[in-house]
Amino acid sequence: MTNTEVVTGEVRFSYAFLFKPHAAQVGNEAKYSVTCLLPKSDVATKALIDAAVKEAITAGAQSKWNGVVPPNVATPIHDGDSVKQDGNPYPEDYKGHWVFTISSKADYPPQIVDINNMPLPETDMYSGCYGRGLFNCYPYFFAGKKGIGFGLKAVLKTRDGEPLAGTVVNTSEAFGLPNYNPFTQQAEAPNTGINPITGLPN
Repeated sequence: MTNTEVVTGEVRFSYAFLFKPHAAQVGNEAKYSVTCLLPKSDVATKALIDAAVKEAITAGAQSKWNGVVPPNVATPIHDGDSVKQDGNPYPEDYKGHWVFTISSKADYPPQIVDINNMPLPETDMYSGCYGRGLFNCYPYFFAGKKGIGFGLKAVLKTRDGEPLAGTVVNTSEAFGLPNYNPFTQQAEAPNTGINPITGLPN
């Protein structure tokens, strides 16, 4: 590993787009990415990130910024107890965490593994589960903006967690439909006395 690389302690994953490149907005470049929620109690990982960012800034001054370090170097790490750049607060799940996004270009898919170092199925990775990330801090100068990016290299899932994407809708209950058993692929008709198509009494 280099001085600009970081292996995190356990973080919680949010906005996980690790198997298919995703563009945050129409017209933006599609990338692999995941947002990491690092507990503020993990001071060791935060220190590693700060040191790697410092190394990347030093490298950037020579390779990207004509020997000059900007007074305010943009970095991807933010305070989950603060507010976002648009002035809105972060979600409640972000409180007590440092928040940062790591990403890689569509040509460089990250390695995604489980605790046995085996490839992780796409269905096992979701926003809300826990794991560790490997990324590289690098300097950039793009569209007049100078900063440090976090380049995604690999992700290790350590354990499951409550999904952050929202609650699962019970369609059987909502629409009065038969209860579907995915293991038998059979439906059990509910005794509601209501026609599920018309919504009227049978």
